[in-house]
Amino acid sequence: MVDYKKIITIEPGKRGGKPCIRGMRITVGDVLGWLAAGMTIQDILSDFDELTETDIYAALSYAADKENKIYRIAI
Repeated sequence: MVDYKKIITIEPGKRGGKPCIRGMRITVGDVLGWLAAGMTIQDILSDFDELTETDIYAALSYAADKENKIYRIAI
């Protein structure tokens, strides 16, 4: 499992404080949206050469962790 805490950054003045990949303007939501739209990891890496496979897995790990925390609070 990827340690997303070393990759996902949140800066109040960048993309409205949304979680981003390594301080770039690419958000976790962007990555999730591309995957949900049917892009493969290789498609994303081809279109965004600044991203790595680890970045994409970090976005997925961050989203899963956030979902698990929300679920636990709601129970």
